[in-house]
Amino acid sequence: MTGDQIETLNRIAAALERIAPSAAPGADLLAAPAYGWDGRALSPIAEIVAPDLALLQGIDRQRDTVADNVARHAAGADAHDMLLWGSRGMGKSALVRASVKAAAGDAGHIALVQAAGDALNTLPALMARLATVDRRFLLFIDDIGFGAAQDAEARALRSMLEGGVSPRPANVRIAVTSNRRAIMERHMAEQDDPVNPRDLVDDRLALADRFGLSVGFHNCTQDDYLAIIAGYADHFGLEWDQADALEWSKRRGARSGRVARHYITELAGRAGRALT
Repeated sequence: MTGDQIETLNRIAAALERIAPSAAPGADLLAAPAYGWDGRALSPIAEIVAPDLALLQGIDRQRDTVADNVARHAAGADAHDMLLWGSRGMGKSALVRASVKAAAGDAGHIALVQAAGDALNTLPALMARLATVDRRFLLFIDDIGFGAAQDAEARALRSMLEGGVSPRPANVRIAVTSNRRAIMERHMAEQDDPVNPRDLVDDRLALADRFGLSVGFHNCTQDDYLAIIAGYADHFGLEWDQADALEWSKRRGARSGRVARHYITELAGRAGRALT
């Protein structure tokens, strides 16, 4: 290659560098209360949107258990990985967010990192990044479920919880929510397998068993449903009627914390108010 050709290539390379967008700076992991992980990069989240812990009524035992575990982790003490499982709409995700928000306080010693469910095979890279920061993190994977097509993701998470080649950083704990304790598809136990269908179920259960803390959320009773509404209504200064609240749940065919929260939104709308 002649000197003129080399010079031409150098000019082209310099021009491409000038017009190419600069690489996005890495997220400052000491600055934000929460981050999102998409499998490639961390994105800061300016605010953890969550109710006050005291507003999470009807799940008192679950609330105290999860909040205490998160507070331990934020304080630098030993804490468990958590599996929150059970009925839909009973505050599993809200409780995780609220617990981190409460434990962080003004000092912000702990941050929430929410990972996409399809990014589980990238968790080692995420853990390596978090391990370099002098801060506590709760890695949150919401509404998880596994079938045969997601076996690789299940193994990645299981390895991260226990028994991986690279030790999990001491400053990271994991919280997972699922509508099923076994973290498996509804039809999994009924699959036809000429070898041993139970092995498939046991494999999914092995993942659930690796969580040090397993917290169940059960169907909402009528009393719990009304207590949730009363707590929110009192907090926001809203007038409500028990018969109207029960009719609201009947029309939706369910009683849950989510349905109660929707009713509170309806009350605020009727009163011409915006909830903050």
